[in-house]
Amino acid sequence: MLHNVNHIGIAVQSLEDSIGFYRDALAMPLKGIEEIAGQKVRVAMLQVGESKIELLEPTSADSPIARFLEKNGPGIHHIAYEVADIEAAIAQLTQSGVRMIDESPRAGAHDSRIAFLHPKSSGGVLTELCQVKSS
Repeated sequence: MLHNVNHIGIAVQSLEDSIGFYRDALAMPLKGIEEIAGQKVRVAMLQVGESKIELLEPTSADSPIARFLEKNGPGIHHIAYEVADIEAAIAQLTQSGVRMIDESPRAGAHDSRIAFLHPKSSGGVLTELCQVKSS
């Protein structure tokens, strides 16, 4: 079901203040910045090998990332695994008794389709399924 680790999401207060460390100090190429209005977040994707680091900046005080930052401060927010068929993965996990935050996929960054598992089903780790757009 899982192909690889697609990305690790890291909550930050400011993309502009955070990108330099990953891009310059760690030499990760910046692949793009975009806003996902429906999730009230701006994201920057940086490449590391076959995976990515996704920096998440809230665009609103009531966004999930803003609440995460208020409660926890900056740091790892989630881990995302790539799947070929997100609907099938959701169905398989649901059938196995995994509690889902998203029972159907929604739009994610870079034309991906995503769905989150509830952290209570994954040992406290917010887990994302990610189906990338085929080239």
